[in-house]
Amino acid sequence: MSFLVENSGMLIAMIGTGVIAGILAGLLGVGGGIVIVPVLYFLFQGLGVSADSAMLIATATSLATIVPTSISSIRSHHAKGNVDVVLLKQLGPFVFVGVLVGSYLVTQVKGQWLTLLFGVIATLSALNMLFSRKEALFSGLPGTMGRGVMGYFIGFFSSMVGIGGGTLTVPTLTFCNYPAHKAVGTAAAVGLIISLPAALTLLGFGNSPSDAPFGTLGLVNLIGFFFIVPLTVLFAPVGAGLANRLDASKLKKVFAIVLIITGLRMLYQVFF
Repeated sequence: MSFLVENSGMLIAMIGTGVIAGILAGLLGVGGGIVIVPVLYFLFQGLGVSADSAMLIATATSLATIVPTSISSIRSHHAKGNVDVVLLKQLGPFVFVGVLVGSYLVTQVKGQWLTLLFGVIATLSALNMLFSRKEALFSGLPGTMGRGVMGYFIGFFSSMVGIGGGTLTVPTLTFCNYPAHKAVGTAAAVGLIISLPAALTLLGFGNSPSDAPFGTLGLVNLIGFFFIVPLTVLFAPVGAGLANRLDASKLKKVFAIVLIITGLRMLYQVFF
């Protein structure tokens, strides 16, 4: 009970993170990791955790939260026939290899490099939301080798910055003239291939920093996991319901602006 009283601010912030991540996931189709990582990054620093340690733990905790939420998302998309199993079999092994390499590097590098990488990816993702073009860049998906390279780098970069399948997989596929609804459904399955091995690696092989917040095992903060996951799953359908009543395209642009500010703030913290 004393822990709950002493850390009530932290717990409230994590509950809020789960609610916001769930609503945004359902409303805008963005992955929870793109919200969870920066929130936890700044939250942990507010608790006295160094920036390096905060980023490592935020990345690992985010990946752990994506595991159950991606399972829920896969079921929904598969029921609608939006998971491309053939493409998933082609991408999956390469995504998995990329995840193993990326998550191992997370246990070896300083958190500032992950902060830099997240800041760049978040900023580019936000710019894509703001200025996405209707025409595809390519006429179709690349051949077998090209798909392998695509899968590897999706797994590698996603595992290093704590995001699931949507942030990188959806724009990559749609750039190749792939149907958007199937891109989102297939990305949900890719998210599980990314998050499960990455979370297990960081949980089992990551060394908890000396200034890690209470409840951290390996690099995963279990308190954050148990408070964020139920609310993300609970509020994702709420976001999906709001999408039918609100102008999601305008809201997406507002979110993109917030994401640019967040990404630039993280980059600022790296260099200054």
